[in-house]
Amino acid sequence: MIANVLGAIASIITFVFVFWLMRRGVLREKYAVLWLLFSGAALILSIVPGALRAVSDVVGVETPANLLFFVTIVLLILVSIQLSYELSRHEARIRRLAEEVALLQQEIRGIRGRRDGD
Repeated sequence: MIANVLGAIASIITFVFVFWLMRRGVLREKYAVLWLLFSGAALILSIVPGALRAVSDVVGVETPANLLFFVTIVLLILVSIQLSYELSRHEARIRRLAEEVALLQQEIRGIRGRRDGD
């Protein structure tokens, strides 16, 4: 019973914290939705203690905790892949912007050089 209460409290705190970060503009909506769904699912599993047992029976996992750990690991791997994808995309954009800035600076130097030469 205590574990369910602690799980529910942790889920609610996570939900409120993510919502607060989103309102402050620190966390974008596309990332916040994922964390809000996770905290909502955790809250449901905390409030309905038999839900995890029922899901593990349907899936065929002997111990509900093993199912919970497996799902958590898979979700963390998916989040890591998504963040790696976003990081790669941003690195490419930063590189392209740096190249554009270098070309513009070179063009400005060329214009100033012609102007000073006249």
